[in-house]
Amino acid sequence: MKKIAILGSTGSIGTNTLEIVGRMADEFAVVGLAAGSNISLLHEQVRKFSPKIVSLRTQAEAARLRADLGRLPIRVVHGPEGAEEVARFEENDIVVAAITGIEGLRPTVAAVETGVRVALANKETMVVAGAILKSRAASSGAEIIPVDSEHSGIFQCLAKERQEDVRKAILTASGGPFFRTPLAEIKDKTVEEALAHPRWKMGRKVTIDSATLMNKGLELIEARWLFGLKPSQLDILIHPQSIVHSLVEMRDGSTLAQLSVTDMRIPIQYALTYPERRNSGLSSLELSRVRSLEFFEVEEERYPLIAFARRALETGKSLPVTLNAANEVAVEAFLRRRIGFADISAVVGEVMERHRVSEAGTLEAVFVIDRETRAQTDNLLKQRY
Repeated sequence: MKKIAILGSTGSIGTNTLEIVGRMADEFAVVGLAAGSNISLLHEQVRKFSPKIVSLRTQAEAARLRADLGRLPIRVVHGPEGAEEVARFEENDIVVAAITGIEGLRPTVAAVETGVRVALANKETMVVAGAILKSRAASSGAEIIPVDSEHSGIFQCLAKERQEDVRKAILTASGGPFFRTPLAEIKDKTVEEALAHPRWKMGRKVTIDSATLMNKGLELIEARWLFGLKPSQLDILIHPQSIVHSLVEMRDGSTLAQLSVTDMRIPIQYALTYPERRNSGLSSLELSRVRSLEFFEVEEERYPLIAFARRALETGKSLPVTLNAANEVAVEAFLRRRIGFADISAVVGEVMERHRVSEAGTLEAVFVIDRETRAQTDNLLKQRY
């Protein structure tokens, strides 16, 4: 019986993970849950899965949940330290790291330091601190198994391959809701239109990142650390059907691909059961019904953030931290209707131009750069919008 803690249990990845665990109750048990502020859903999860430790964002929320749970023997903690406590819980065999944004960095590092398997769904962690995370995993013996469908696809393609035989890894992107929208019309797109993803059901922030293609830019940087590849070995193709999740070109001319139906439960389950596979209960892919698979190059005029992400990938050091922080602030401003859709890339680009690249080799340095970038981005928004 493998014991699981989920960081971000009330989000999309967290709820899908719990669905899998509920179906595979003879193999997995939940011992820890960390959530944000969704007390009611966390309460339901606690009642169903009986973890030993749970965490919420604030002390007041934790106190309310504690009162709701009555005499149930469950430790209730709160804040960033609470999430880290869940991540370090001594009974964990697997930690699913699904807290969105840089907020998930410290708990993910905490999990890696304990030497357990980390099913990584927080791409920002590897973007801003990939070298740190890989170093600590090497020291502790932790396994980092990617949960993002694209990285899971590459992971599966490379399972029995030698790294020196890899020519290129290609991430696919649906193109988001505006792939076929005339360029002149994109700048006027609303929050509701940007959130209407044609293929995936995700959280608000990552859905906007999919519309701008920033999610794919971040995934390029993440892939560099996950698989030890050079920037020149990483690429993106638009694939509107979202059936081929990744491709890997080998030096002998072969191209390997991972295909599946569009459902995050497949890569989540694989990260939990690896190296074995289990029946997911999902329908198999029927290519006779698909009929065609389309692939297109990325238009940087349509997706200007990709150029910024490539620059951060190639430069490294503090620039990926700045890219991520500026984007998080700009996306939140768009969701709050402070700026327009096209302003997201304009803001991120200007903040990156102003940034002076420095080393970011420690967690403390990462958080300093992150805070400074957020402050600079906020100031820019106040001045311009």
